[in-house]
Amino acid sequence: MDSNIIPGSFRDPSGHLFKSDGILYRQVNNSYQENYELLINTGLYKLLVEESKLISHEEVSHNNEKYFKLLKPSLVETISYPYEWSFTQLKDAALLTLDIQKQSLQKGISLKDASAFNITFRNGRPIFIDTLSFEKYQDGSPWVAYKQFCQHFLAPLSLMSFNDIRLGCLLKNYIDGIPVDLTASLLNFKSYFKFGLLIHIHLHAKSQKKYNSTVGVNKIDSVNISKRRLIALIDNLQSTIKSLNWSAGGTEWDDYYSNNNNYNSESMLEKETMVESIISQVNPNTVWDLGANNGHFSRIAAKYSPNVVSWDIDPSCVERNYLISKISKKENIIPLLVDLTNPSPAIGWNCEERYSFFQRDKVDLLLALGLVHHLAISNNLPLEKIFHSFHNITKYLVIEFIPKSDSQVKKLFLSRQDIFENYSIEGFEKSFANLFEVLSCEKLTHSERTIYFLKKITK
Repeated sequence: MDSNIIPGSFRDPSGHLFKSDGILYRQVNNSYQENYELLINTGLYKLLVEESKLISHEEVSHNNEKYFKLLKPSLVETISYPYEWSFTQLKDAALLTLDIQKQSLQKGISLKDASAFNITFRNGRPIFIDTLSFEKYQDGSPWVAYKQFCQHFLAPLSLMSFNDIRLGCLLKNYIDGIPVDLTASLLNFKSYFKFGLLIHIHLHAKSQKKYNSTVGVNKIDSVNISKRRLIALIDNLQSTIKSLNWSAGGTEWDDYYSNNNNYNSESMLEKETMVESIISQVNPNTVWDLGANNGHFSRIAAKYSPNVVSWDIDPSCVERNYLISKISKKENIIPLLVDLTNPSPAIGWNCEERYSFFQRDKVDLLLALGLVHHLAISNNLPLEKIFHSFHNITKYLVIEFIPKSDSQVKKLFLSRQDIFENYSIEGFEKSFANLFEVLSCEKLTHSERTIYFLKKITK
């Protein structure tokens, strides 16, 4: 059983996730019995599940005295991580964590950890997935997860809001959150005038520095705080998080489908019809839309697939995509941030705790529209490498070839020499000949662009 432990759960002494015969289970250790029974008997579990805030589970009978309960949690199609979320996704995840903590306190329970990795996105919204994060609240106790919450949520959100949206990627380097002292040193001077950041980041950092240099018990953890003051702390964190904002826009690609995309209305409609027809034929369970921009084609895919993951390198595009999906209640689209030339790696202990980009899903259909010329020309990636990567990911591939004569490709050559002899439709087709078979190939009207529908060749 131990060999089947899900790596991201091995640190928790209360229990862990594991797979047996391909089925995911959560083991609840005997040491967690009191807290688990409290979660169930107070009605907190039922309340949070009904409000779609906590992952549901069913109890499975067992006769192993080594652990208290065996749970079968409901599944999440795609696991995502905080460094792949847009600003508002991280903000919504932070507010969910605080909301759960307030509801827990009303039941005499508290969250013992507030890791952003305890949350993922399902049905278009954040959901808490660690059932073993709840413990009995002790009167007068501080919130033990306060520091972790600040590092996992408040620190990156403040840096993204006040400094640069790209600083969210620091969460990839700091698996237990961005240290508050580092955050305080990076934040610009204006942050001192926001009361919540002054308290929870700047003064928090100074306090940590003071007490970390003190030998003995950490005085921060020994502070006696009433439940009323604790709830006031949560309220203040909520208002601080809500006050942090970032406006998407101003990047090269955030309005791609509105302006300067080389499609007139006829050819764009033709492309939409063509792509939709292909997706409807496949009827895929999972679709990945690579270089998705604001999710225009992801929303087409969402008509036919229950699980669409919409990847893009541009934080503004991912933010817009999430907001559009949220407003329109497209619950089967998950917008995520990824640089395909440097995708999310496996990180943590033994590089196993968090899955890499390529370990996530079994992908039925991959969309690569308006993408390959950026990979091949802007990033010097050989076409063969691109197709080998796609071959490892998906069964079906919808891919667009954009020739050198296209104005968008010409733009790429304004700042560099054309050394790409193989970048032609002949070279394109040769690159995937041994990897994919062509199911259809259609050139768009009033355009030199071509849409290929390919099927993986299995050997």
